[in-house]
Amino acid sequence: MKKLSSLLLVLLVAMGSLVTFSSFTASPEYFEGKWTVTVYDTPEGTATIPMRFETVDGKTMGYFVEDASGTEKEMSSVSITDGVLTAYFNITGYDVYLSLKKVDDENASGSLMDMFVTEAKKVK
Repeated sequence: MKKLSSLLLVLLVAMGSLVTFSSFTASPEYFEGKWTVTVYDTPEGTATIPMRFETVDGKTMGYFVEDASGTEKEMSSVSITDGVLTAYFNITGYDVYLSLKKVDDENASGSLMDMFVTEAKKVK
């Protein structure tokens, strides 16, 4: 009886861990749509970059708006590994990369170039 109780306890803990872990792992569908990405404390101050991600035929693509013209530019590459989106693009003459990880259904956080704190919010 003690073994059965121990086995049930281990199974419950394992299932709880799996549910908790999976709720914070983001799929390509999580990142699809428009985002407002804020990059804090850059040499030019805090910057807000509108971004959009879409997945077509299993490939995730990203776009961003660099200036007030509102014209979208395509990112060089976008990948999602272990729930972390990594996007490479050239903005204002600099090749940069951005990493974002799910916080909740409407927010993600990460960094730009592993130096600048970044927060992203889904646009409704």
